[in-house]
Amino acid sequence: MGIIKLKNIRTFSFHGCLVEESKIGSDYSVDLEIKTDLTTSCLSDDLKDTVDYVHLNKIVEEEMAIRSELLEHVAQRIIVRTFAELPQVSKVIVGVSKLNPPIGGDVESVTIQLKEYRKK
Repeated sequence: MGIIKLKNIRTFSFHGCLVEESKIGSDYSVDLEIKTDLTTSCLSDDLKDTVDYVHLNKIVEEEMAIRSELLEHVAQRIIVRTFAELPQVSKVIVGVSKLNPPIGGDVESVTIQLKEYRKK
């Protein structure tokens, strides 16, 4: 088995419960980690034998472009699409961070993280 990680995928998105957030948007960062069997690709050196991280990045960017009130909702959509489009993935961990959240304090970011295993 092996792990592929995409760290700090940066997007500008419009998530949040406040009306202002849907209009002005905010900066976000996403970390995505998947577990898959890398045995064949280690030997073959062929992209068709692994999970293409370009595909993973595309899933994140497209789901982050769809407005949600809750970060949990966005993260779950990323997980669902990853399992649906990449059958060789056995586990997904995704963290979605809102940078400089409007919570009335000096907070760098708020992050939610979800982990899910493929259902057998």
